[in-house]
Amino acid sequence: MQFISISRRLTERFSDEQFAEHIDAERERVRELYRDGIVRSIWSRKDAAGAVMLLECADEAEANSAVESLPLARRGMLEVQILPLGPYPAFSPKR
Repeated sequence: MQFISISRRLTERFSDEQFAEHIDAERERVRELYRDGIVRSIWSRKDAAGAVMLLECADEAEANSAVESLPLARRGMLEVQILPLGPYPAFSPKR
């Protein structure tokens, strides 16, 4: 199954210095998830500090676990929404 993870850094609660302490570990963890085929694509948000990731996981629990493994998420420094995706109905065969 595919999921979209939309995260936003909680910049109103944490300083730039606090984010900077963990950003290298965050990037390394995302690279690991990409290597393992869980993160399929990732984009930086332009409207807020954060990211959007396309995840490939067996179920929502696995998607949550992957996102929760990120250092910033583990420290409560992110607001995260995970949405399940399904096929677009216009591409399904007509009945």
